[in-house]
Formats: sequence, structure tokens, C-alpha cells
Amino acid sequence: MTTTGNPRRHQVTEIPPVKPHITEYQFPNVICGHCGKATRAPLPEEIAGHFGPYLTALIAYWTVVCRLPRRLVEAMWADVLGMEISLGSTQKAWEEVSQAVQQPVQQLQEQLPREAVLNVDETGWRTNGDKRWIWALVAHQFVFYVVASTRGAEVLVSLLGAVFRGILCSDRWVVYLTYHSGRMQLCWAHLKRNILGSAEYARSPSARQFCRDALAIVARLFRLWYRFRGDLRDRRGNPQPIDRRQLIEKSIPLQKKLFALAEAHLDDADREVRNLATALFVHFERLFTFLEADGVEPTNNVAERILRTAVQWRQISFGNRSRNGEIATARLLTVTQTCKRQQHHVLGYLTEAVQCHRRQAAAPSLLPQQP
Repeated sequence: MTTTGNPRRHQVTEIPPVKPHITEYQFPNVICGHCGKATRAPLPEEIAGHFGPYLTALIAYWTVVCRLPRRLVEAMWADVLGMEISLGSTQKAWEEVSQAVQQPVQQLQEQLPREAVLNVDETGWRTNGDKRWIWALVAHQFVFYVVASTRGAEVLVSLLGAVFRGILCSDRWVVYLTYHSGRMQLCWAHLKRNILGSAEYARSPSARQFCRDALAIVARLFRLWYRFRGDLRDRRGNPQPIDRRQLIEKSIPLQKKLFALAEAHLDDADREVRNLATALFVHFERLFTFLEADGVEPTNNVAERILRTAVQWRQISFGNRSRNGEIATARLLTVTQTCKRQQHHVLGYLTEAVQCHRRQAAAPSLLPQQP
């Protein structure tokens, strides 16, 4: 019998049953030959606790990345590893990982005021049923979270200083507008949603016309942006990519039209249209920073996506029970999301951080690498 051509290939992937590996360390009592007293060697720091570094990091990984409630983590231990674990042991391991990443998170916080561009957003949080806010600040190469008791500007002052010298990208929440007097990029996605909402409930022909004209200008502006980014999703007329200079030049007529449109409706009878026109008119310069500045996007979507991870966790865990829990939540979200942004292996980094912590050494830095 002979064969012809390439053989059919079919692969089946399987993993063996996962069994824990337990290492026992014995420390005998040694009696001194001179004084007769018994002594015993102390437990080395690197083997402190009852879980190894990988298993300790895995508990944090399941909780933060996989967003598993503590009860499900407990069930995973029993069903997958065949081991019993208490909720207290799960919490203890989680807190140890938080302590292990304290220094690299502190380094990222200190780096925040030096960043050229930051996207920022915040949403509600809970601690023992009390209202809190979780903030997310997104830099080019890292992410930073903090849980605070306020939604006010004091949070920004504590993180960025009294004056932030970079470009702040955000929605039109009054705190950002009053805190930052420098260059900003206000989110076009929020503005577009506002215009669409006004269009849906507009009662007068003038209000409906304003919304149609504003949306048409926004659509043309974003078509230019997509061409600049090389994302030619609009195939009409076979558009060609453009450079930064062309982007600015081609956007000038659109900016003028939008400004004139806003000015013409500052006294519109429709309150929503009047508010939108006023926002466009007052914050006009803060809407077009992305045209000139590298690393600036026209929307704040990157911060919203980063914050969505925290929102999903909140829906599962209902927040925290203590201030220590708030700190641990912010640290672990910061580290895991920064690792993803820098394309680091998340579980590998957490394991190494725990190993360093037990040796009383610093965990690997997550600071942006200088070119």
C-alpha cells in the first residue's frame, strides 16, 4: 500500500488533572551542648505563609482579571485543585499581592504629573454601602486607578499637583474644566451623544436643523481623522490617507462652520440646543487639540474602556468593605491593566512580585521605558 499527498492532521489538546505540590520544611530543635537550651531556626521569609508565590498570585489573578467572587475562588480550589480553602485565606493572599505591588504602583503615581497626555474618567463605587468614586487615569504606557471618597478636584490635585502641565483629555464634567487651565481635549463621543439626544426630542424646526447640521460637520471631521489614521472605513470617493498638515488644513472650514452654527443658536428657544451651542462656543478651542497634538485622541473612549473593567468588578463584588480593600482594588487593577497595556504576562508579573516581596526586595518596575 502506498500513500499520496499530505496526511490529514488532527490535534487534540488536553491537560492532566491538576494536583497541588506540597513541600514540607522541617526545623528540628537543636540543644546547645554548653547551656542545654533548645533552639530552632526561624522560618525564612521566602517560604512564609502556606501558599507558594504562584498560587498566591493566582488567587489575585482569578479575582482581578477573571473577576471571580471569593466564593467561586473557593470553589475553584476545591473542584480544580482538590484542596479546601477558607475565605479568610483567600483574602490574606489577595492582600499579600497588594502589598507586593505597592512600590511599582507608587512609582506610577509619581510619574502621572510628568506625562504629556492623560485621559481621565471616574464612576461610582461602594465601600460598605457608602458612596465612593473610582478614578482611572490612562497614560501612553500605563494605567492608574484610585478609589476616593469624592468626585471633586482634590483628587486630581493629589495625583497631578495644583497645576498639570500636560494635555488632559476628558468629558465636560465641571471638575475637569475648573481644575485644568492648560490644554485639553474634550470628548467628541460625549458631545455627539448629546446632539443625538437633542435631535430625538427637538420640537422646533430650528432645533432639528441645528442637530442635523452639527452631526453632518462631526461626521466630516471624523472622516478626515480616519484618513489621517489610515483607517479608511469610509470608502466613498476612494479617499487617500492624509498627513498632519493636511488634516489641519482640511479641518479649518469645518471648524469655522461649527463655530458659526454654535454662535447662531446661543439664544435658541430650545433649552437643550441652547446648552449645546453654548458648550460648543465656550469650549471651542478645547475640542480640536487632537488635530495638532501627537498622542491625543478626539474621544475619551480609552479611559471609558479602562474604567469598564472596574464597573464589571463592581457589579460582581459590590465594591469593598474597608479602606484597605479600596487600596488593594486600585493597586491590583493598576498593575493588571498596565501589564496588559505593556504586553507583559499578568500572572507571571504578579508571581514575580510576590517572590520579591517575600525576599524583601523591590518588585519589577512598571515605569515607561525611555526610548
